[in-house]
Amino acid sequence: MAAVLPLADLKQQVRPDTWLNSIIKGDCVAALEALPDHSVDAIFADPPYNLQLGGTLHRPDQSLVDAVDDDWDQFASFEAYDAFTRAWLLACRRVLKPHGTIWVIGSYHNIFRVGAMMQDLNFWLLNDIVWRKTNPMPNFKGRRFQNAHETMIWASRDAKAKSYTFNYDALKASNDDVQMRSDWLFPICSGNERLKGEDGKKVHPTQKPEALLARVIMASTKPGDVILDPFFGSGTTGAVAKRLGRNFVGIEREQDYIDAAAARIEAVEPLGKAELTVMTGKKAEPRVAFTTLLEAGLVRPGQVLTDERRRYSAIIRADGTLAANGEAGSIHRLGAKVQGFDACNGWTFWHFDDGQSLQPIDALRAIIRNDLAKLG
Repeated sequence: MAAVLPLADLKQQVRPDTWLNSIIKGDCVAALEALPDHSVDAIFADPPYNLQLGGTLHRPDQSLVDAVDDDWDQFASFEAYDAFTRAWLLACRRVLKPHGTIWVIGSYHNIFRVGAMMQDLNFWLLNDIVWRKTNPMPNFKGRRFQNAHETMIWASRDAKAKSYTFNYDALKASNDDVQMRSDWLFPICSGNERLKGEDGKKVHPTQKPEALLARVIMASTKPGDVILDPFFGSGTTGAVAKRLGRNFVGIEREQDYIDAAAARIEAVEPLGKAELTVMTGKKAEPRVAFTTLLEAGLVRPGQVLTDERRRYSAIIRADGTLAANGEAGSIHRLGAKVQGFDACNGWTFWHFDDGQSLQPIDALRAIIRNDLAKLG
């Protein structure tokens, strides 16, 4: 079973190994206050929606709709809900690493209030994601549009957080080499994925589909990152995080949900390292200056570089610049100059002779990057 940590025990132990990959039982704000500052890489929050349902709801055949009417979704007023929202968001902001991000999901009942509060607390909104449901519940009264989506807000800790994780290249490649859009199409949780009790009823009324959480986690985290879910419920975040090689910490106060989530997570088999490797593009690779090749001895002063067809040539100078025909400059500037162009990618334009054939100097940059990866 996944570890369950009473809040009282957490307050006595602040080492990460005491709360990583565990479910903390208790109030979310109190539990968050017991976690260390800047200790999580990402947050997925599925807070109470404060649905404001007006009485029972029946289908046309008069059968009762199993709506969300639990005590945890009840608030006395909008002011009470706003105070609750402010408290848990502030607590989340403290435990989020400076370059971490937070996802909050909601419906039209609450997401606009949550979004305004996030901006008031200096979170920087990156996207709003629309989860379009392939199988939404009908509007049985026929007095409104069918509510067929929920909204997720994705935000960084503040406007200055520029190096947050966004696996753009992997998302694009998995989307037939087209940029991933902000409208996501998934069915609501149903079938074998839906957790049910011995009575056949749903364990949790708002269990989110694993496919939704998988995209959130794959988009904004790396293997080994720590993902916090302050409203853990049936444990979808923990189950998907474990499968995808991430660490999790969940906070939940209802024992029935904790029991179901712990058993669910225990049954998950993590994927292997090969399956979890995240595709990255050039933007994600460490910057390597041309002078680094000189310092590593991969090229030398006085060495001649040419283009692939040997139409142009230049010599390497000791300061890391190139010279040709009385002109000098960076590998990019001189590459553009000799061709009469405004711009040039010097890494792919200039080549060196390895004794058998011409190779782009970009191959030497790859050697440096591989060495940096081993160190990191």
